Amino acid sequence: MIDPVKIVDKAQKADIKDPWARREAWRKHPAFSKMNQLKGMFPGLGIATGLFAKSLHPPCTGLRGLHTSSQLCEKLISYNLADIGEGITECEIIQWFVKPGDKVAQFDKICEVASDKATVEITSRYDGTIKKIHYNDNDIALVGKPLVDIQLDNNEPDSGAPNLATETAPENSISSTDSDPTFPEPSIPHGITAPTDNPETDHSRDRTNDVVYATPAVRRVAREHSVDLKFVSGSGKGGRILKEDVYRHVKEKPASSKAPTTSSPVDSSKQHFVQANTSESSATARLSGASAVVTGEDRVVPLQPIQRVMFKSMTESLGIPHFRFKDEIELDALIKARQRINEHLNQASPNPDAAKLSYMPFFIKAASLALSKYPILNARVVSDDGGQPKLLYRAAHNIGVAMDTPGGLIVPNVKNVQTKSLIEIAEELRRLVEMGKSGSISGAALKGGTFTLSNVGMIGGTYLSPVLVSSEVCIGAIGKTQRLPRFETTLVDGKPVEQVVPKHILVTSWSADHRVVDGATMARFATLYKQLIEYPELMLANMK
Repeated sequence: MIDPVKIVDKAQKADIKDPWARREAWRKHPAFSKMNQLKGMFPGLGIATGLFAKSLHPPCTGLRGLHTSSQLCEKLISYNLADIGEGITECEIIQWFVKPGDKVAQFDKICEVASDKATVEITSRYDGTIKKIHYNDNDIALVGKPLVDIQLDNNEPDSGAPNLATETAPENSISSTDSDPTFPEPSIPHGITAPTDNPETDHSRDRTNDVVYATPAVRRVAREHSVDLKFVSGSGKGGRILKEDVYRHVKEKPASSKAPTTSSPVDSSKQHFVQANTSESSATARLSGASAVVTGEDRVVPLQPIQRVMFKSMTESLGIPHFRFKDEIELDALIKARQRINEHLNQASPNPDAAKLSYMPFFIKAASLALSKYPILNARVVSDDGGQPKLLYRAAHNIGVAMDTPGGLIVPNVKNVQTKSLIEIAEELRRLVEMGKSGSISGAALKGGTFTLSNVGMIGGTYLSPVLVSSEVCIGAIGKTQRLPRFETTLVDGKPVEQVVPKHILVTSWSADHRVVDGATMARFATLYKQLIEYPELMLANMK
C-alpha cells in the first residue's frame, strides 16, 4: 500500500530542501501515476493527495482545489517589455493608449515608447482587460520587466506566457477550494519611479481616447515647462503638437483659467518652418518664442533616449586613437553630370520630384567603390575567446547616413550599397528620410552599419572632425560646398596660360581607427574617393 508520509520522510532525509526539487522527485516517483489512477476511481482520495502535494509542491497561490496538478484559477498575464535588440536595455514611456479597466484585443496599441534609437508603438498579444499599469508617462521601463498586467478572456490561451499566480507569489501557501485567489503587487525594478494615483503627476490614468501626438523633443519641452500636452492644441499635420504650440500655450497660460486652453491653428507656413528649419524668419520666430519663456533659473534634466546612446557610444570612442585626414574635392564635373541625369529623369518620370537625384547617392556610391579597393576600412575590430584583437572583414557595404530628426540624431544605413545603382540608393535614402521625420524608422534600418557618412555640410561647417563608433574603423564627414577661386591652366593660342577661375569646392574630413589603419591607407582611400567624385565617368566605369 502507498504511504505518502514515508515518501515525504524519505525526501526530507535525502536533504531535498528545495520545494521545486521535492516536487520533481515526487512526480518521478512511481506512486505519483498510481495515485492519479486511484484518484479517478475514488474521488475522495483527491483530498488526501492534495494534502500530500502541499508538502511536496513549492508554495503557490491561485490554485483551485487540492490536487497534484497546478490548475490556475485565473489567467493574469504580466506583459513584459520585449527585447528590442542592439543592446537596448531600457525605453522611455512616451504615452499610454490604455488605462486600468480598458478592454484590449490582439494588435491593439498599448503604449508608445522611445528607445535609444527609435520610437515604437507596443501592441497587445492578447484579448483581455488591463488590470494594472506599471509605469507613468515619461518613466523609464526596463527590457524584460512588466509593462501592464492583462486579465485574459476565458477563451484566450496564454501561449506559455508567465502567469502572476505562479511567478510572483513564492511565499504564500496553497489556498482552499472556496477562497479567492490573491495576487501580490509585483515589485518595481530598482531605480524606477513607482506609479502613483496622484492626478497632478499621472495624467495617463484619467485619459480616455485623447491620444497625444508629439515627438520626444516636444514632450521634453513640455516637461521643462510643466505643460500637460492633453490641453495643448496641435497645429501640425494630423493634429501633431509642435514646439511652437507648447510655447504659445505657456505664454497664454497666465491669462487663461485652469480650463483646457484652445489655441487657434497656425497657418501652413508656420507648420513648414518646423520641419524645414531653413528660412531665417522661421529661426527668428522660434528663437523669440523660446526667449519669451526663459525663467533665468538653472535646471537639471535627464538625458533623452538618443542622448543616452550617444553618451555611451562616444564614451567608448574615447579609447580609440583617431587618425584624421582632410581634402578638397572639385564638384563642377559632378554638378554637370547630376544635372544631365535629373533632366533625363524628369522627362521619364511622371513625378519629377520623386525621381530627382541629390548629391548624397553619388557620395555613398563613391565610398562603396573605394571600400572595394580598401576593404580594411569596412572591417571591424573584434576579440577572440582569448581576448586577442582581430579584424572582421565584412562583405556588405551597409553605409550609414547621419540624419537630424525631431527626436535627435540617428544613423540609419543603406544596405548592400555595392549591389545598388544610384537611383536605387536615392530611393532608399528618400524612404529613410521620410521614416526619420515621422519617427517611425525601424530597428532593422539602424542595425548592421559598416561605414558612416555625415553630410553635416547641409547645415554648415567646412572642416570637420567626425568621431568613430566602436563597431566601425572609418567615418567620413562632408562639409558645405563653396564657390572659390582656383588656378587653372588653359591653352590660349596654343600656349599654356594660368588663369584664376571659379570652382565649386567641397571639403571631406575622414577619421580612421589608428590602431589598425595606417595613415597611408587612409590617404590612398581618400585620394581614390576624390577621383571618383571629380571624374564621374570613372565611377560609372567601376560600377557592376
